[in-house]
Amino acid sequence: MVVNHQKDIISIKDLSKKDIDYILKVAEKMEPIARSKKRSTVLGGKMLGMLFYEPSTRTRISFETAMKRLGGSTIGFLEAGVSSATKGENLHDTAKIISEYADAIVIRHNMEGAARYVADSVDVPVINAGDGAGQHPTQTLLDLYTMKRIVGKTKDLHVSLVGDLKYGRTVHSLAYALAMFGVDMSFISPRELRMPKDVLHDLSKLGVSVEETENINSVLDKSDVLYVTRIQKERFPDPEEYSKIKDAYMIDLKLLKGTDLIVMHPLPRVNEIAYEVDNTPYGRYFEQAFYGVPVRMAILDLLIKNSEEI
Repeated sequence: MVVNHQKDIISIKDLSKKDIDYILKVAEKMEPIARSKKRSTVLGGKMLGMLFYEPSTRTRISFETAMKRLGGSTIGFLEAGVSSATKGENLHDTAKIISEYADAIVIRHNMEGAARYVADSVDVPVINAGDGAGQHPTQTLLDLYTMKRIVGKTKDLHVSLVGDLKYGRTVHSLAYALAMFGVDMSFISPRELRMPKDVLHDLSKLGVSVEETENINSVLDKSDVLYVTRIQKERFPDPEEYSKIKDAYMIDLKLLKGTDLIVMHPLPRVNEIAYEVDNTPYGRYFEQAFYGVPVRMAILDLLIKNSEEI
């Protein structure tokens, strides 16, 4: 990054609080461009390689939009089935080839650690767009930006994370970032989907106040943000385990009535948030999805420009 000459963004832990603040500041400058109120060609002639081994809608399209809003272009594939992986080509060779064509690489992969492996294999900046149940750092950055734009701050908050905290890479990254800003957190999940012990251990070392509970009602009055995640069927090794807890929480207007919070969600949702919440002051997840564009514009601008300076 411009702040510390970081070449890649693989984990939110790669970034300092100063780095994050800087990215969010740049994202604010990018927002008029993201909304088509201004134009930019700052990345004209630059190419972004897209390696998406797992399905994606918002992350993929927002990265494409971000690159094109800055005058650049994209190449790559949107699922492993249309790449040479079907012929047996390994991840190392695919990444090396794409790095010959592109100025930076965005990768989503089902294997935790894949993005770090690619970053160690190529000479261009690499951005982790989700690696299995590991990390999703750019989602976290847009989540923080959403809180800044809607709530007005990224500190002195109480954020409650709800749902699949075991396999949910978005909440793993977000918990670390919130810890940097001294945010109080509540973790609400079925016992089978509790936040991993290594994350809890790291948060404890950072001196962050964390509450774990299965009862969502107990956290509503003190929460500024209710960050909801879907129960991820694709991460469960046992389908029966999934079926037992897939409807553990339902966020509807009856639950939210009388609270003073916003509801966020990395999307896609299944049935954990009722549609009646969408067009209310509570439901801010569609705005959240839009904020992925200016945030990813900021990341691409900073990373690609900075890589030229190193």
